[in-house]
Amino acid sequence: MRRRLLALVCVSASLLSGCGLVPHGGGGERRTVTVWLMKDSASPDFLRRFTEDFEHTHTDLDLDIRIQEWTGIGPKVQAALKADPGDDSGGDSGDSADGDLPDVIEVGNTQVPQYVDEGRLLDLTLESLRDWGADRWLPGLAEPGQLRGTQYGIPWYAANRVVIYRKDLFEKAGVEAPPRTRAEWLEATRKLDQGAAQGIYLAGQDWYTLSGFIWDEGGELAQERDGGWKGTLDTPAALRGMDFYRRLQALGDGPADADEEHPPQAGVFAHGDVAQIIAVPGLARAILEQNPQLEGKLGFFPVPGPAAGRPGAVFTGGSDLIVPQNTDDRAGALAVVGALTGEKWDSELARTMDYVPNKADLARAVAGEEGVAAMAKGAARGRATPSTPEWAVVEADNPIKAYMTAVLTGADPEAEARKASRRITEQLQVPLS
Repeated sequence: MRRRLLALVCVSASLLSGCGLVPHGGGGERRTVTVWLMKDSASPDFLRRFTEDFEHTHTDLDLDIRIQEWTGIGPKVQAALKADPGDDSGGDSGDSADGDLPDVIEVGNTQVPQYVDEGRLLDLTLESLRDWGADRWLPGLAEPGQLRGTQYGIPWYAANRVVIYRKDLFEKAGVEAPPRTRAEWLEATRKLDQGAAQGIYLAGQDWYTLSGFIWDEGGELAQERDGGWKGTLDTPAALRGMDFYRRLQALGDGPADADEEHPPQAGVFAHGDVAQIIAVPGLARAILEQNPQLEGKLGFFPVPGPAAGRPGAVFTGGSDLIVPQNTDDRAGALAVVGALTGEKWDSELARTMDYVPNKADLARAVAGEEGVAAMAKGAARGRATPSTPEWAVVEADNPIKAYMTAVLTGADPEAEARKASRRITEQLQVPLS
């Protein structure tokens, strides 16, 4: 059997043979496990080290790791899941580099439901409970990988929003320590919102941040009722979350009719007297690139919750690993998933890439990095969007954004919430094409 070698430096979607690892000696025939990972999820050095260790400890397996682009990955994965495993030409899998179908695929955690809906993923519930510590997984990664109690997506790594703040502006305003509760957060932000300084830059349509406030109040974006999904922005709990967003957003000059990318909030923070933004810690790099004078002045803390000692709920993004039904090497695929998501390599990935590990008790792996440590604390209370394939329809034409803008510009919150909830309910009845 031919052997593939790890070679990200070869600038290819496929990892080509002959690019730097020492061949295995002797022994019987080795099987190749093909793995699709997304661009920039793991560094070339991490993948080189993982491959060497995996192939050393699994003497019957070789790895073929192929790097994929996020753009257009949905149709490509769906084609691979539908392909005939007996067709070595690759069929319509879209990966023409050598024709082999993937045995393991990295997908975004919120993408799992749409692939589950296709009915072409392996049920990994037994392995999850018996071998992989499912009871310790971050809920924001684990929950989207489930359907009616069956686990299909295995959490790999997470990332979520924290508060990035200016230490110098906090000191100038007399705010001695990061706030621990929502009440403290509002009080501190009012002190910071003086003169030319903005207490916080919060765009009016940052619906991921709003989601966390709604979850903290016990609300939901949508819920499954009587066999169908319904929008629930008009519940008292969800309305309380929106009211807190409104009060916080008013303590700065964020546009009511735009999201955090219009304009990119890194640039706003870098070039203005902005005391705080809500973003993933990695955005600090973009801020410093645009304004090196802020070096040493940036700090991080978890999004505060209603009570001290418990960070606020946050939307958790990240990746899960799935195994297609049409894999021709189930055992090899499970070995790869178990190794990548196990304590050793999941912790190493977190340290290498500044991610949150897939289990809260592995947060010690990133404890030395302030921004990532703050992110890990929040991830323990992470959540994901409603676990239904049709949620993609909601995000494509998002009524939550229009609802937020309406409330922030003076419209009646209850009336607008009912309107948005009806629209979400309609969208969740639309099957994906």
